[in-house]
Amino acid sequence: MTLRDVGGGDIDVFYKHQLDPAAIWMAAFTSRNPEGRDAFDSHWRKVLDDRSNTVKTILFNGGIAGHVAKYIDEGRPEVTYWIDRALWGKGIATDALLKFLAIVAVCPIFARAARDNIASLTVLKKCGFVITGDGTGYANGRRGEVEEFVLRLD
Repeated sequence: MTLRDVGGGDIDVFYKHQLDPAAIWMAAFTSRNPEGRDAFDSHWRKVLDDRSNTVKTILFNGGIAGHVAKYIDEGRPEVTYWIDRALWGKGIATDALLKFLAIVAVCPIFARAARDNIASLTVLKKCGFVITGDGTGYANGRRGEVEEFVLRLD
């Protein structure tokens, strides 16, 4: 598993990954319309153009496994990641996040996960994050309010 800067064809693969209904449900907090390619591309242009963001493509066995990113939310750094569902359960998210955290080297840094997303919560805890709060928010991926945990890494 390696990380690299996002390249030209990566966005096409990210788009395909985020169309998976099971992944959308698990992630919960997704775009309103995953099929809307123009909105997806516009979002990624903004993400990549914002110099306060750090975004890496995750490679596994020579293919694109997903992405990991740091962005600013409400004035504080937060991480997010997405792994192709076909590759879940292989430790890729944990490895990628650990390598990514060494690159961004920002503390404290935050993360969020749906309360029932045990896999993501496990990844975050393995990387040193601890639950510091909870709340609810509207999750497009589930078309309703979802309970979530807020986690922090110092």
